[in-house]
Amino acid sequence: MSNKPVLGEGQPIRDARGLGTAKVLVLGFQHLFAMFGATVLVPALTGLSVSATLLFAGLGTLLFHFITGKRVPAFLGSSFAFIGGYNAITNNGQDLGLLPYACFGVACAGLVYVLLAAFFKAFGTKKVMRYFPPIVTGPVILCIGLTLSSTAVNSCSANWPIALVAIGIVIVCNIWGKGMIKIIPILLGVVGSYLAAALTGNVDFGTVAAAPWFGMPFEFENTLFGLFSGEVDASLLITSAVTIMPLALATMVEHIGDMCAISSTCGENYIEDPGFHRTLLGDGLATTLASLFGAPANTTYGENTGVLELSRVYDPMVIRLAAVLSIFFSLSPKFAALVSAMPQATMGGVSLVLYGMISAVGVRNIVENKVDFTRSRNVIIAALIMVLAIGIKYSDAGAVSFTVGSVVISLSGLAVAAIVGIALNAVLPGNDYEFGVDHQGDTSVNFQMKAD
Repeated sequence: MSNKPVLGEGQPIRDARGLGTAKVLVLGFQHLFAMFGATVLVPALTGLSVSATLLFAGLGTLLFHFITGKRVPAFLGSSFAFIGGYNAITNNGQDLGLLPYACFGVACAGLVYVLLAAFFKAFGTKKVMRYFPPIVTGPVILCIGLTLSSTAVNSCSANWPIALVAIGIVIVCNIWGKGMIKIIPILLGVVGSYLAAALTGNVDFGTVAAAPWFGMPFEFENTLFGLFSGEVDASLLITSAVTIMPLALATMVEHIGDMCAISSTCGENYIEDPGFHRTLLGDGLATTLASLFGAPANTTYGENTGVLELSRVYDPMVIRLAAVLSIFFSLSPKFAALVSAMPQATMGGVSLVLYGMISAVGVRNIVENKVDFTRSRNVIIAALIMVLAIGIKYSDAGAVSFTVGSVVISLSGLAVAAIVGIALNAVLPGNDYEFGVDHQGDTSVNFQMKAD
C-alpha cells in the first residue's frame, strides 16, 4: 500500500514532497496564476514596471517566509490600496516621471508596518487595534475605492464595448464559476477582454514584437537610488510620505484579516505563532524593498488563500515555488511588453469592479463589526472621514497644502481623513472596540476576489 498523500482525498497535505515533482510544480503554477491577474494589474494601472512587480512579488514572498520561519503559506502580491497614492503624486498618471517620489512614500508606509510590528510585540494585538477600530478603517477603505472611481470610468470611456466584456466576464466567473474559475475572475476578465480587443484590431503589438525575450526587470533611473543620485525635490518627497503613509492603515487591517483567514483555512494559529509582529514585519519589509526598486507595495493575497482551500495543500514550500516562478517570468521584457500593450478599456473594466469592491469591503467592515450609528461619536467620525476624503479629492486644489519653512507639504483627502479619524477616535469618549471578540468582523477586510 502506498503512503503517498493523495490530492483532494483524506486529510490536508502539510508536506507536499510526497506528491512528486510534477504535481508540486503544477501546484506552484496554480498559485502563480491565482495571484497573477491582480498583481500585474497594479503596474498596468499606475505605470510601474511589470517586470519589477513580478520580481519583487517573488522576492518579497521569500523574505516574508524567511522572517516568519517558513511556516505561513502566504503569497505577497501588488496592493490595490496604494493606487490612490500613486495617482495623487503622478496627477493620475499624467506625469509618470514622479513615480519614484510615490515609491518613496510607499517605502515609508512599509516602515509604518515595522513600527506597528514593534507595537504588536510590545503591547499585544488588542491594545494596538483599539486605535484602529472599524469606525475608522471602514470609512477610510470605503473612500479609497470612491476616490479612484473617476479613473476607472475614464479608462472605460476609451472603448466601452471592450470594457463591458471585461466587466461581464468578471461578474459571470465570480458568481457562477466553479473551482479555479471562481478563484481567478480578474485574470479571466483581463484575458477575455484583451483577446476581444486583439480580434477587433484594438491592440498594437509592435512593442511586443520589438521587446527582447530576456533582460533586467528594472531600470536604475526608475528606482529610489536613481532618484537620490540627482537633484531631489524635498517638498515632493515629504508630500509623498505624508500622503501615502496613512494608507498603511487600510493594508494593515487587510493583512490582519488575511492572517486570520489563512489560520482558519489551514487549522494553524499563525496569529500566535509566528505572531502578527513577525507577519507584519515581513509584509512591511517586503513593501519597502519593492519600493526601493520601483515596484508596487506588497500585501498578502486572498486569492492564494482560496487556492489553499481548494487544493488542501498547506505546505508553504509550494508558495515559495510560486515565488521562484514569479522571479523567473520577471526576467522577460517581452512578457512585460505584452502586459503593457493591454488596452486602456480592459484595464478600466476590471478596475471598475476592483475599485467598487474596495468600497464594498469598507461597508462590509462596518456592517460585520456591527458599528452602532445611533451613537453620535460614530456618526461624527464616519461623517468627517468621508466628507474630507471625497471633498478634498474633488476640490479645486485637490489637496490641503501648507508651508513648513521652505518646504510645501500637500496632504491628500485620504491622508487628512485618516489622520482626523484616528485622532477623533482616540479623544472622543466611548471607544469600546475590542479585537478578537468577533472573528467574522475582524477578518472582514480583503481587497482580492476569492471564492465564497
